[in-house]
Amino acid sequence: MRNNRADVVAAALRVLNEQGLENCSMRRVAAELDVQPSALYHHVPNKQTLLALMADEIVASIDVATADAGATPIQGARATCRALRDAMLAVRDGADVVATAAAFRLGASVIEERLAELVGEDGARTLLLYTFGQAQSTQMHRQAAELGALLSPGELADPELHDLDESFARGVDLILAGIETVSSN
Repeated sequence: MRNNRADVVAAALRVLNEQGLENCSMRRVAAELDVQPSALYHHVPNKQTLLALMADEIVASIDVATADAGATPIQGARATCRALRDAMLAVRDGADVVATAAAFRLGASVIEERLAELVGEDGARTLLLYTFGQAQSTQMHRQAAELGALLSPGELADPELHDLDESFARGVDLILAGIETVSSN
């Protein structure tokens, strides 16, 4: 069976989900496809390109046109950030992949472009960095919980601080309130 670029990306995402980013090598992706590693280079020139394609696939489910349909720019930005976080959290280490691709300006930037339309370039970049960081922290927290490496909620000094979904929503609202304040001045 002959593979194509989409097969390579799908295999890389399977490896990512099963083994995490630290173990997602070209060699493992090739093994997933039952081909020699050199066969991958017919479809992607290097691991950075594969990472960018993986990031694009992770966020491909986000329809930025409908995520904020009929909303104010602030509501649209909030919905877009929520959709981005959900997409990243749906894939093991998805936040690391997407944040890395964005940091190196690899792959598509449709979400950043849409956020910039809604809240300006500085607001978009701030929201993206917050969303990436919070999603990375949430993924790390969830993985540690799965391994039993966290205290139970009853043992925490302040269990409410560990509601990461609510914390994310509050953080986005704080950033958006600041953007509104700066925009109105």
